[in-house]
Amino acid sequence: LTTLLISVGPLPAQNSTAPPVAPKVPKVDTLHGEVRVDNYFWLREKTNPEVIRYLEAENAYTQAGLKHLESLREALYQELLGRIKETDQAVPYYEGGYWYYTRTEQGKSYPIYCRKKGTLDAPEEIILDQNRLAEGKKFHALGGFDVSPDGKLLIYLEDTTAFREYTLHVKDLRTGRLLPDAIRGVWNGIAWADDNRTFFYLTPDSAKRGNAIWRHALGEPKDEKIFQEDNLLYNVFVFRSKSGKYAFLGADGFTSSEWRVIPTATPKAAPRVVAARRPGVEYAVDHVDGKFLILTNDGAKNFRIVWAPESDPGAANWRDWQAGSDSVFIEGLDVTRRFVVVSERAGGLRRLKVTELATGQSHYVTFPEPAYGVFPAQNPDYDANTFRFSYSSFVTPASVYDYDLVKRTRELKKRQEIPSGFDPARYQVRRFTARARDGVEVPVSVLLPRNFAQDGSRPFLLYAYGSYGATMEPTFNSNVLSLVDRGMGYAIGHIRGGQEMGRSWYDDGKMMKKKNTFYDFIDVAEYLIRERYTSSAGLLANGGSAGGLLMGAVANFRPELFRAVVADVPFVDVINTMLDASLPLTAQEWEQWGNPRNPEHYAYMKSYSPYDNVEAKAYPPMLVTTSLNDSQVMYFEPAKWVAKLRATRTDHNPLYLKTNMAGGHGGSSGRYDRLREIAFRYAFMLDMVGLAAHPAMP
Repeated sequence: LTTLLISVGPLPAQNSTAPPVAPKVPKVDTLHGEVRVDNYFWLREKTNPEVIRYLEAENAYTQAGLKHLESLREALYQELLGRIKETDQAVPYYEGGYWYYTRTEQGKSYPIYCRKKGTLDAPEEIILDQNRLAEGKKFHALGGFDVSPDGKLLIYLEDTTAFREYTLHVKDLRTGRLLPDAIRGVWNGIAWADDNRTFFYLTPDSAKRGNAIWRHALGEPKDEKIFQEDNLLYNVFVFRSKSGKYAFLGADGFTSSEWRVIPTATPKAAPRVVAARRPGVEYAVDHVDGKFLILTNDGAKNFRIVWAPESDPGAANWRDWQAGSDSVFIEGLDVTRRFVVVSERAGGLRRLKVTELATGQSHYVTFPEPAYGVFPAQNPDYDANTFRFSYSSFVTPASVYDYDLVKRTRELKKRQEIPSGFDPARYQVRRFTARARDGVEVPVSVLLPRNFAQDGSRPFLLYAYGSYGATMEPTFNSNVLSLVDRGMGYAIGHIRGGQEMGRSWYDDGKMMKKKNTFYDFIDVAEYLIRERYTSSAGLLANGGSAGGLLMGAVANFRPELFRAVVADVPFVDVINTMLDASLPLTAQEWEQWGNPRNPEHYAYMKSYSPYDNVEAKAYPPMLVTTSLNDSQVMYFEPAKWVAKLRATRTDHNPLYLKTNMAGGHGGSSGRYDRLREIAFRYAFMLDMVGLAAHPAMP
């Protein structure tokens, strides 16, 4: 791009009430016979000093406008920090003769990776201290972490840019030294071979789509590309099977899949296709002795599990192992040598089904609360007769259990400790459904103070996501207690676009049905108001990333419904982004949002794209956050959106853009900095509903 030298005017003084004004530099395009004008396209030029100057001006304006909340932010930060056990240790897990675990130390931002050989009474060996790696760096993240089968070497992927630009390092755990086999420009995905010197790794294309798999042998100067996926709709992956017998390689799109295998005993073998790709057929593979277990939607909307012989696993040889169901959605499976644990979803909640391979006998692991989240945890030991899972709810802190698959008993290994104290009796949890405009019942999970007055007088935060089939579980979040302890209600709307209610729930919230996501959120908000949980004068809305798209859409559709909106790293410039296949995520996501080069898709996307639907009308107060180095939702989307809102809206409500100049999609990488970012957002929310001076309940 040609650099534009555009003056954004002087930075506002600390007491300035005038926001920065982004100059309009029209970029004119024509699509489907329509003339499209983008006045803020120039903000894409990350290397343009005037772009940085504009973002810094917005930060200064935000800092000045919210300066009165400094003491509240500090109080909130101390509350959030007080609920974290700063010096802590995760539950160790067993793999390859070692017990592995992470631990944290007070004052240090990152985990320390450790292990003990054979027994937990053995001496501790620190295999990687991320704090030391991060010294002197504004951002530090690990994108992969994998120990060789013999336990002597460690591969880790390191990103210091926040833009997901990884370098692969190999560390000799016997000497503590790095081998010279560093590889730059890699992607998430590693699989060791049995010889402990060969491994497979991924590289991305220019749009950060994993597209190629390479074989590397330690000490050899040249790597061999063994697979490349040229179809832009597919992302490539590689990992080692839990059984250890295979490296799984493959390509997944949003509507079809194709997996390959290489025996780890013969890493130079050519990849073998499990089942050729077919339009509309998705599948995922795991391995148990003698056969593959395959989770697929072939002939089953909510997925089924089939088995196939190792020798010939093509679709013609698939045989039902667990049939599909109209009412039960099969989400995934975990294997051991003797058992298979299937994650199912029924009635909006996850359950675990345990089946013994030899007998075919099954039973369920059940959970007592009306709303909860349960997640398979680290279970790398193929020979284990226990299965580890994490369980929590709005009022049950994260709890790690080991479930004995033979005895059918569970042992609590660790429950999240809240140093400042937590009494679940101070809260109440509710779960109900709100009827959407088309008659569909949308589940809602709610956390309230015990003495919540349901008279419409109390403020309320409604959060949702609603994209990519991601489920938003009603799990424990110690941070949100800083809101609830001040008398606020909190709800998660399980809106369409997720998979809380099965595969159709996802399908009915994407592509040409995407507006169901936005309507569901609005209808849940209206239900909360109608049932006197809150009022529009006290209702806050929050979502991030694709949930930020949700925030932009509902702010356009029903701005009067919300007291304020907080949109984090929001995907709001839908058409322009989906037109540019050079951007990360774009091409693959034509099967999520549509391709605007298709006239029908374009017309539908145009009807909801937040950036395209900004109008001359009143909007609620807004806080918009982004990061300069975000590679998933580029900083310029929220920046352009805020600039257009400033130039178009008719109100004088607060509108703030806060850019993390060193962060990525998740903001800062260090845990203390992340807490300060949460405190910043919470202070804005509390201020908007008149609770800035309201102390937390003792």
